[in-house]
Amino acid sequence: MRYLWSIPAAVVAWFVGGFSAAYLKGLPGGTTLFVSPRLDLLLLGGFAGGVLAGLLVARVRITVPLVLIVAAGAWWLTGNPWDDRALLISLLVASAIGGFLGALGTRSSVIAAFALALPLAWYALRPAGQLADFRWLWQLNGLLVGVGLALVLYVACWLRGWRSAYFWVPLTAWYLASFGIVAAVQSIDRAPAGQDFNGTVDAAMDAFFNSFEPILREYAPWLVVAVLLAIPMVALKLRALPPVPPPPDPYAERTNDAVLGDDLDWIDRDEPPRRLLSRRTTSEAPSN
Repeated sequence: MRYLWSIPAAVVAWFVGGFSAAYLKGLPGGTTLFVSPRLDLLLLGGFAGGVLAGLLVARVRITVPLVLIVAAGAWWLTGNPWDDRALLISLLVASAIGGFLGALGTRSSVIAAFALALPLAWYALRPAGQLADFRWLWQLNGLLVGVGLALVLYVACWLRGWRSAYFWVPLTAWYLASFGIVAAVQSIDRAPAGQDFNGTVDAAMDAFFNSFEPILREYAPWLVVAVLLAIPMVALKLRALPPVPPPPDPYAERTNDAVLGDDLDWIDRDEPPRRLLSRRTTSEAPSN
């Protein structure tokens, strides 16, 4: 019965979580093309949608085929050419990897936190391209960056509590590296068509390493606030949950009486009374 609602919800989550924020507001009038031929949107959008679908379905053997069917169906319904196999394969691979990691995240929330760091970093900086002249841009982007980090740290401690707090340092490093990955993918997407492979790779590496300095310079206070916010979030979550019940006793249904075999049942029999001198029968009485 669980799959009756989780599978339709996963299909909706694949589109809403991975594509609605990127495509719905920028669509031209009268078009239904929501899978735009952009490498960064296909990779990161398909990955984000796959992670959400995997968290809902929670089964790898069901999630991966589901997201592949949904991604291929979305590509076909929107009229994209099948000859453009590079973008289609990118969409399918990103969706499958995201669904795989999302399904594993239901068993270990740390895996889910690492998987969600990349899409959250992608969404956090999207307003920068649309609000370049907005005077509250630093506050808006910083708030999104901080909220993303707080959510990632909170998800890491969802199942195991404070024992998963040891992963906060590598998780924060991966969250910051995700901004560099987003910048590198966008650099590859903006590369000229005739540029050689080495030039594209060099531009992507430069974009990756150059993304850390502005993030740390501009949004370092928001990152500190995110860590301080994640601590009470985890504490309140653990306090609101009931205590973990003790493990069941495997011997609870057994009695304390020993179970003896048939060859040892003489132990429970009443032993006949013993006499010091044996009683003589009448026939054995001595005759004079």
